[in-house]
Amino acid sequence: MAAALAAGMGIGRFVYTPILPLMHTQAGLSSRLGASLATANFIGYLAGALVGIAVPAVVRSAVALRYSLVVLVVTLALMPVTQDGTVWFLLRLVAGAASALIFMIAVSAMLSRLHAHAHHLVGWAFGGVGAGIALSGLLVVAVQAASTWQAAWWTCAALAALLAAVAWPLAPQPQPRTSTAAEQAERPRTHRWFLALLASYTFEGIGYIIAGTFLVVAIQQGAKGWLGGGAWIVVGLAALPSCTLWTRLAHRWSRPALLLTSLIIQAVGIALPALLGGATPALVSAVLFGATFMGVSTIALSIGSHLQVPRAVAVLTAGYSAGQILGPLLAAPLLGHGYHEALLLGSAMVGVAAVAAAAVCVRFPHHLGPVTSAA
Repeated sequence: MAAALAAGMGIGRFVYTPILPLMHTQAGLSSRLGASLATANFIGYLAGALVGIAVPAVVRSAVALRYSLVVLVVTLALMPVTQDGTVWFLLRLVAGAASALIFMIAVSAMLSRLHAHAHHLVGWAFGGVGAGIALSGLLVVAVQAASTWQAAWWTCAALAALLAAVAWPLAPQPQPRTSTAAEQAERPRTHRWFLALLASYTFEGIGYIIAGTFLVVAIQQGAKGWLGGGAWIVVGLAALPSCTLWTRLAHRWSRPALLLTSLIIQAVGIALPALLGGATPALVSAVLFGATFMGVSTIALSIGSHLQVPRAVAVLTAGYSAGQILGPLLAAPLLGHGYHEALLLGSAMVGVAAVAAAAVCVRFPHHLGPVTSAA
């Protein structure tokens, strides 16, 4: 599960961030095309999430997981073969859809197989995203010192292929039986909490992607030296153990309260480089962002599963994806004078997500009985 998330998200989704500066300097990639390629990935991710909603059996399919892993590796390997912007757009679009399917399948497998028996293992599995970010970031840093942007893509594609081979045996649980009319009538009414959760996770998607897009370059402008180039590695290293920490805390505190706390911490972390210059605020920002962005996903998807709303993982992923498409569009008008205003906007959006999370906390139904299906 961790290997699937490391390949699908840590590399397939996020490797574009550290490679982007190389493509600007060596491949002549324009800022406009660079932003378009990022948007293509977000659109593809939303499309994959919508497939999970429309065809829920896909989220529990080992065949779909394996096809998605293969497609993802192929799209990574083909990026350096061409310099055609249209082809790049299509490759990142397809990669986004594959990443979404891998994420939903792996998360559904985790929540169904590990949640009841080894809660802390869910955190380590989610930590695969941080491991993928850190490993691919280290590879790109190593490659860029001695080779080209093409080598960076091929090296990361090889790493994704290795992780895909490790994830290959993962077999999600089969589609559960359909609930009877009586069971559906007895299902607790949790939609008001789920709607607040969906709003929170959607606004988190907006704020998170603004930070994920501009945090590193903002740090590079304000803190020279190794920290500028290594900020993304710091984010990945902070993300690696963070999910386990948040899941352990869930044994003592309620998950809605932890969601609220993590969002507040993230909002502060995103705003720091915009408010304070220097290496220390930049380092603290990278750590706080890395320590919370996957933790928020871990907690939010766990809450969605607990609320027993059908296709919760897919619906929440779709909301998150829609937020990621909106984020850069909202931030674009603020980029004329640097990245500080964009980071403040991202922090504000995460603050709105925290307000919605506070609504989830109100009279939250902590005891609902066994989960029927949330994939």
